[in-house]
Amino acid sequence: MNRFSSVVLDVDSTLSDVEGIDWLAALRGSEVEEWSASLTARAMAGELPIEAVYGERMGIVKPTRAEIAELAEVYLDRIAAGARETVADLSDRGVEMVMVSGGLREAILPLARELRIPEQRVYAVPVFFSNDGTYAGFDARSLFTQQTGKRSAVENMDLRGPVLAVGDGMTDAEMKPVVDGFAAFTAFRRRPPVIELADYVIESFDQLRKLVLE
Repeated sequence: MNRFSSVVLDVDSTLSDVEGIDWLAALRGSEVEEWSASLTARAMAGELPIEAVYGERMGIVKPTRAEIAELAEVYLDRIAAGARETVADLSDRGVEMVMVSGGLREAILPLARELRIPEQRVYAVPVFFSNDGTYAGFDARSLFTQQTGKRSAVENMDLRGPVLAVGDGMTDAEMKPVVDGFAAFTAFRRRPPVIELADYVIESFDQLRKLVLE
């Protein structure tokens, strides 16, 4: 019997070595990139709520459909070592795999397809475009634009327990009260406030596999 029956996976800096909004911000120049990265670091460390910065960043970056497609390729290029094999093995053993992210859903879906995670088990923020592919906004009502959004979403997913949540940021640690275990993933980012809250600390997908199965 597996230790966990469901695994909830963060995407940015967990499944892939990229912070999507920061990558998009870099397309707008170094000043915007530095500004966005600073906000990401502060939000993921718990220094400010993600909802305080989400709309402002999107309003400045305004990604196009073509740029989202480019970002999707980056997610695939920078996929975490062993992620494909671990997700496939856990799925084959009956573990339910879920992706949750404050990132943009359209950029993340190709990664989900690569990992064979069903589209209906991918939870992220929809982004909208005009007919010519220019930015037309994002779903500001999405739970995943809020600090405790992942917790609220997971609480209502009716996942088979025990449930393990995995991620690198404070929005991931927020899931701890509604799951049976929280693992801080440190392969790409080590955030001490998140590690302090974690039940487990893992730095590879091989370690995740062992944690879930043993």
